[in-house]
Amino acid sequence: MKDFRISGKKNDGTPLQIVISAKDKREARLLLERKGVSINKLEERKEYNYYITTPKGQKIKGKKYAFSQQELREAFLKHGYKKVKIETVLINIKIKPPFESILQFINLSSFMLEEEMPYDKILDILSDEEQNETLKNALKSIQMELKKGKEGEEVFKQHEGVFGKFPAFMLGLATKSGNMKDVYLATAKFMDRDREYKKTLRTALAEPAMTLLLTIAAVLYYVISVFPATARLFVRFGLEVPPMTKATLAMSDFLTIHWWWVCLIIFTPFIVMMFWFRSTKGSFYRDKYLVKLPMIGHLLHKQSIEIFFRVFAAIYAGADNNIDTLRNAAEACRNKWMEHGVKEIAIPMMLRDGASLVPALSASKVFNKTTLNRVRTGAETGNVLSAAQQIAKYYEMETTYKMKGVILSIQNFVALFIGVVITLITIVSSEVAMVSPTV
Repeated sequence: MKDFRISGKKNDGTPLQIVISAKDKREARLLLERKGVSINKLEERKEYNYYITTPKGQKIKGKKYAFSQQELREAFLKHGYKKVKIETVLINIKIKPPFESILQFINLSSFMLEEEMPYDKILDILSDEEQNETLKNALKSIQMELKKGKEGEEVFKQHEGVFGKFPAFMLGLATKSGNMKDVYLATAKFMDRDREYKKTLRTALAEPAMTLLLTIAAVLYYVISVFPATARLFVRFGLEVPPMTKATLAMSDFLTIHWWWVCLIIFTPFIVMMFWFRSTKGSFYRDKYLVKLPMIGHLLHKQSIEIFFRVFAAIYAGADNNIDTLRNAAEACRNKWMEHGVKEIAIPMMLRDGASLVPALSASKVFNKTTLNRVRTGAETGNVLSAAQQIAKYYEMETTYKMKGVILSIQNFVALFIGVVITLITIVSSEVAMVSPTV
């Protein structure tokens, strides 16, 4: 999001000058035109390099955001600086901060809040210490906007590209929460578990699949190129080759002629699925059947349930209503099938039919019986928050413990497959060595 300063007039002719945030100038103009504002001048806040000399002769250089070079120059001259030189930053590549930097900011903020340090002071300290320019500028901008009295949710939403959609929402919610420390701790925990979920998918599914594909590719290369170079020597001399060698040479001949058909048949479904999974409908079916995979599916489902109720518990106390809490928890759970069930079935039931929380979640058919029973108990005792926290903690412990065993089993299976392939290649290669001319 970028900041734009607009000078213009209202419908009644009243002069107007405001600053708004938008993705680009076109969006900024549309926002103002919808409100009936006639725009005379639109200025984008840009980054400038400055070179100044203090009254004592000390030379200073740095970067600063402003709506124009002239405005920045006048500000420096007003404060007594001399020899002011301003240059526009021509190449301004903003590198998104690494995950660890954002997590560290949230954890340090939580620690300082626990020490009862003012939030303005926390932002001041952490922005000065931050090495990543994008995050540093974002923290300084947030500090400045909060000082102006803007709502925290609006301010942090402008920096979703830096923090991520859900962390930005949570940090904005924390500014109006009665206990910022707990919200920051919950956000840090969510980010940590979200990272663990992605790591699980990569370790349990993506890496074994890549290993199998590379193994198959290596075998095909051996069959098409390496093995025939030796085996065909015997054929040229009219020697009888063993059955397995003959079959392998026949396969090599077939693949040499039709290799592009084979590649098309093997890789086209993967490429099509990859692009389809990025669509709304494709991601829904991907996540729906992902949780039904043998061995690992039910654990992935429980991880999504854990993240859902972790977010639910974090927002529940500070949210205005259960609808917003459910919607944000569904968007954060990293499962489009679950998100669809909550947003398209559970929430409409609560709004349209006045259904309570448990029947609505049950009707969505994306939660298991254990989860629903625990939420029902919490609702009956009037302590839904405690029930949500217990579900999150229980599934965190269960999935962390069981997932290690499942990943080890998958790795053992991959190792077994590679071992079998190597054994078959060794047998075929050894068979060639047994060929001898007949006397």
